[in-house]
Amino acid sequence: MNDEQLLRYSRHLLLDDIDIAGQERLLNSHVLIIGAGGLGSACAPYLAAAGVGKITLVDHDHVELTNLQRQIMHQQESIGMSKVASGKRFLKSLNPTCQVEALEKRVDELLLKALIGEVDVVVDCTDNFSTRHLINRVCVSYRKVLISGAALRFDGQVSVFDFRNPHSPCYACVFPPDPNYVETNCASLGIFAPLVGIIGTIAAAQALQVIIGFGEPLIGRLLIWNARTTQIDEIKLTRHHACPVCGSGAH
Repeated sequence: MNDEQLLRYSRHLLLDDIDIAGQERLLNSHVLIIGAGGLGSACAPYLAAAGVGKITLVDHDHVELTNLQRQIMHQQESIGMSKVASGKRFLKSLNPTCQVEALEKRVDELLLKALIGEVDVVVDCTDNFSTRHLINRVCVSYRKVLISGAALRFDGQVSVFDFRNPHSPCYACVFPPDPNYVETNCASLGIFAPLVGIIGTIAAAQALQVIIGFGEPLIGRLLIWNARTTQIDEIKLTRHHACPVCGSGAH
């Protein structure tokens, strides 16, 4: 690190769990964030500010007025811009040394396979059940770490699926694929503005922990936040050997 970086990240360097070695790992890391809406707007800025070397931001959507209640990467003047372009501008204003790749694309299997192989961590900040399952399947096949967050109305959840670990469950172990699942989203049900900030920043913290390698990330645990009661619950997760994605008969 140069003198400017030593000063910029000095508060991290004071932490024994991070120190210079951990900060160097962040500076050399590459995180893929899928979704530049509410969750991504909270997650991406903390990763950029903390010193993640490269962030690839993927989203096909454009900024609308209704987004501004909670999607803090985007401002009034961002309306009509692609979310990834608006997000890149915001992240570069936070930390010009962070390399930000903005991809205005809809996520599909081909795109994920082209991207996931070269990243250290994948953060799923989408709001679509089928897309979450697609991301999970590709992460399983590439043995990448997947951090998955979700938020709707007053309820949020986040977990870490570490496919480098043969005992780690996958997203499908917890939420089995269901072809009859009816999608729900905040456009129809609403969402409490700070909720995406809480879940998104927890996801960012998990990514930093995984990259640096300290503490106990939410592997095998699902953290649930109820914003009505300000209650945090935790559910223990186990890998299902009959899981259609990561189970013994899946490949």
